[in-house]
Amino acid sequence: MDSSKDPRLAVLIDADNIPHRLINGIMEEIAKYGVPTFKRIYADWTKPHVAGWKSVLLDHAITPVQQYSYTIGKNSSDSALIIDAMDILYTGRVDGFCVVSSDSDFTRLATRLREAGMIVYGMGEQKTPSAFRTACDKFIYIEILDSQSSTTKEKKLTPSKKTDQSISKADKKLVSLITSSINDITDEDGWAFLGELGSLLLKKRPDFDPRNYGYAKLLPLIKSLKKFEIDERDSGRKNVKLVYIKVK
Repeated sequence: MDSSKDPRLAVLIDADNIPHRLINGIMEEIAKYGVPTFKRIYADWTKPHVAGWKSVLLDHAITPVQQYSYTIGKNSSDSALIIDAMDILYTGRVDGFCVVSSDSDFTRLATRLREAGMIVYGMGEQKTPSAFRTACDKFIYIEILDSQSSTTKEKKLTPSKKTDQSISKADKKLVSLITSSINDITDEDGWAFLGELGSLLLKKRPDFDPRNYGYAKLLPLIKSLKKFEIDERDSGRKNVKLVYIKVK
């Protein structure tokens, strides 16, 4: 892959379990990681529950793929998506994949794509089974994208009382995860570089995202926990600080 260019991504969407109203937030999020080269969405388009998707596909130049449901109660779109993913892989025209689904059936696909050297982003609801989440390099919950869509009024992401309660419940596990990660990469004085810490957290927990806790970035989340010391050092460049974290 040419590091001077944005990664080329194949975006494959399972329309059966992803709400169409989130498509703006989904595509804006994908744009952060690369350029969507292939954009396909899979469903039995004769079914009424996917009718809402038809009105938004043209706006994002997403190609619908028809897959009839041959058996009642079985999602036939899964197999079509998997076959297309492997076909795209062997073209050699992409650097990574974004699989948008909450279905654990794509766990093996994500694993296989990573074995082939592809970076894999997963996107789905919080109910997505852990097997699929951990099979991806990074997994993003689509619920956090809803309020960030450009079709809604732009507003600063601030923690609410509900968010505070969520952090309180997850406090022990979250603090333990951050603490152990700091200890894994600390220097002789006990300090860990924030950028390196963020990368390690994502490797340990592909679904880790500060936005899950109501914070746009990692640093505000760490500050809210009040368990860590923060040192912002001069980088020698204007308005650029090097942030280091230490366990209190």
